[in-house]
Order: sequence, then C-alpha cells, then structure tokens
Amino acid sequence: MSTLLLFRDDAFLKDCTARVTAVTERGGIVLDRSVFYATAGGQPGDRGRILWDGGEAQIATTVYDEAKDVVQVPAEAQPLPPVGAEVTAVLDWDNRFRNMRAHTLMHLLCASVPFPVTGGAINEDGGRIDFDIPEGQIPDKAALGDRLNQLIAEDHAVSFRWISDEEMAANQHLIRTMSVKPPMGTGRVRLVMIGEDGKVDLQPCGGTHLASTAAIGPVAVAKIENKGKINRRIRVVFQ
Repeated sequence: MSTLLLFRDDAFLKDCTARVTAVTERGGIVLDRSVFYATAGGQPGDRGRILWDGGEAQIATTVYDEAKDVVQVPAEAQPLPPVGAEVTAVLDWDNRFRNMRAHTLMHLLCASVPFPVTGGAINEDGGRIDFDIPEGQIPDKAALGDRLNQLIAEDHAVSFRWISDEEMAANQHLIRTMSVKPPMGTGRVRLVMIGEDGKVDLQPCGGTHLASTAAIGPVAVAKIENKGKINRRIRVVFQ
C-alpha cells in the first residue's frame, strides 16, 4: 500500500493536499495521501471532490485496487488531473459523518448482541448486522432499542490504539465477525475502543468513527428477521 491513509489517525479531517501518483486504466485517481475511506467492512467508500490548478473532478466513491491502494473513482464524464499534479481532496462531509454515526452504532449493536457476526452493512438511514443467533435466543426488539439508546446517551468516548499482527493473532477472542477478517498484513492492527479501555466494545476495525457515542443520536430497532439457516438480521435506523 503506497497511499497514506490519513483517516485512520484522524477521522475528522475533511480535506487534505496530495499528489497524484497514478491514473488507472479505468480513470481512477490514486493519491500519495488521502482522507477518503475506501469501501471495506460494510462501510461505503467516501465521495467528494478533487481540485487542482485548472480543474475539478467529482468523486462518486472510493475503492481499493488489487495492490490495496486507495482509488478515488470520479463520477461519469469528469476531467482527470495529470499524474504528478498537486491536488486538494475534499470530502462530502455530510455523507462521511452519517457513515461515522452508523459505523459507531453498529459497534454498539455488536456489543449488545453476544453472538457471532456473519455480515453487515451501513445504509443511508442506519445499518444492519447479521448474527448467528440460535432459536429461542433472539433479543426483544424494544429492549434492544432501549439498550442501544442507553449506551448512546451515556456518551462513551470512542478511541483507538494499535497492536501488532502477532498480538492480534494471540487475541482471536476480539474478532466478532465470521465473514470479515481483521485488517492485518501491515504489521499492526487498529483496535477501536468504546468506553474506558474498551469496556463497552473492543474490536479490530479500520473504519471511521465518532469521538463519542452521544453524537449518534436516538435510534430504533426497525426489524429483526431470519435471513437463511443461521442468519438473524437486525436493522437499526436513526430517529
């Protein structure tokens, strides 16, 4: 990976200056540093704008390429900056902040339902997680909603720390997801902590998060439904 991922250390950066290191065959823009989160772990890629001397491109989404570089994908029929150009990358902040609210909410949901996670996604109005929940142990929808709103109102701090790949391998109990592996391979893994020392939730995650749970705002459990033999899908929405 040659792109410096600024969002991993500061999710509240709204823009940055960068240099174009490549333009892909499909017209994707690769920068030496970026505030744009690339689609991963159920969180959508960021969108926004890239500006340079004499030009501007609207960014429709952001993805990883085969080399795990972050690629900003322009909307259709957008101009492209020349390789080597200095640019300013600007997030669609409303979209990013909504994704941060939803992602932190999904960690609270994960912490409130003590079963393995089989999948998940962030949506425009919240998100959902699929759990492997045995028959007879499905949580009550109203009680789960009350628990989530209590954790939100308690205004727990959200922070992170780094551990080595070896430490991650020795602490497999921190991994809740059956379908998404921790972001390993660079020598270190980022742990997201909610509450003091992660007392509310502690798990590996490369996504962007709020600074406190209170910023999520009130939520409701919209639906709990069966999705296959082992999947129980819990969908939570903003109020």
